[in-house]
Amino acid sequence: MRIYRPTKTALRALLRNPMRAMLTILGIIIGVAAVIAMMEIGNGSSAAIRKTIASMGADILMVQPGTAASGGVSFGAGSILTLTPEDCDAILKECPAVRAAAPIVRARAQVVHSNRNWVPLYIYGTTPAFLDVRDWNDMAEGEAFDERDVRNSSKVCLLGQTLVRELFPGEDPVGKDVRIQNVSFRVIGVLRAKGANMMGLDQDDIVLAPWTTIKYRVAGTSLGNVNQSSNTSGAGASATVETLNNPYPTEKVELYPQPSDIQAADTPQPVRFTNVDDIMAASRTSSDIDAASDQIAKLLHERHRIPTGKPDDFSVRNMAEMTQALSSTTTLMTNLLLCVALISLVGGGVGIMNIMLVSVTERTHEIGLRMAVGARAGDILKQFLVEAILLCLAGGALGILLGHGGSYLIRVFLHWPVQTSLTAIVAAVAVSASVGIIFGYYPAWKASRLDPIEALRYE
Repeated sequence: MRIYRPTKTALRALLRNPMRAMLTILGIIIGVAAVIAMMEIGNGSSAAIRKTIASMGADILMVQPGTAASGGVSFGAGSILTLTPEDCDAILKECPAVRAAAPIVRARAQVVHSNRNWVPLYIYGTTPAFLDVRDWNDMAEGEAFDERDVRNSSKVCLLGQTLVRELFPGEDPVGKDVRIQNVSFRVIGVLRAKGANMMGLDQDDIVLAPWTTIKYRVAGTSLGNVNQSSNTSGAGASATVETLNNPYPTEKVELYPQPSDIQAADTPQPVRFTNVDDIMAASRTSSDIDAASDQIAKLLHERHRIPTGKPDDFSVRNMAEMTQALSSTTTLMTNLLLCVALISLVGGGVGIMNIMLVSVTERTHEIGLRMAVGARAGDILKQFLVEAILLCLAGGALGILLGHGGSYLIRVFLHWPVQTSLTAIVAAVAVSASVGIIFGYYPAWKASRLDPIEALRYE
């Protein structure tokens, strides 16, 4: 009853002059509508910026093998073979902050088609998850290879736009063959254009194939005894002659009979494994990069059985600069929207204070009469404060509808990215009520402080 009666009285007073009430809340309507529209457009723009920067590698982590050293001489990163495809599977299964992960086997070789040839920047042997990591799922033509192609070491590949331009001018490459290190690959898809990365390197100058095919057929190694990127570079790569007389790798792998348990105990053999050059992982969001990096490092530390106090035989790197740029952009946009919202709502609040002061002056005789029949100062304060809050809430509700409708029209006609913000709607209601309380308190306090005798004499 303490709330019902003042609310009923306030509604009756507001409905006496509906046009004035509507004009009073017009500032709040415009302010809240501007806040809702700008927040939804800002959220959509932020999401588009995050997606663009993520496609450039902001949420990507590179897991690289460690560094070998002998006699105080370091041989550089990747000089020891420590990463396996099983490590990649374990990262994907046991690291909650990781969205996708793919092993990578690098190669450097000439790609030949008919009488044309090209040496791409990247020849990557990987899995279909690489496309998810790099946000490359949308193909320009054809389709991607699958896990069955990886298991079977299928001779299929995907080409970037640069190779299509250099090797297939005016032709459709899908279904045609290219040769890499005398191995014939069937082109089953073309990647969509990405352009240059942050370092200015052409991301479209790339060939993707199953990692088992690149490792076992192109590099010609079946065990992890060499680094693939170094195996196909330098003098070894330049000395290789493209010819069809020797289409298969000449390296012969000796097969040993499986030893019994007693033989294995008597003569233990060193463990050899199939290695990969890198593991590329993507965090679920840009804010999860640090958590994903810590989870990967902890997991590989346990899997590689590294003693306490010993250096890791791997390194985890991320794109810290791009993440910082994303955070700075998002923070700047949020602060800008908050400043605009504050200015617009303050303007609407001043308008409500002005009209409420006018209303107090016009209703001075009514206030005196209410006090004369027993109304206390607190009752008068509550009545005018409820009126101001109702005006602001009504303006907030209409502003939310207007702002959401405006952002919808912008998305339909201008095709701008828009994302509905529930937080902005809740904040608009809270701010509307706060504006009513803050800017309505002084007129309500002034009304409650009137002298009943002087109020009754007022004409």
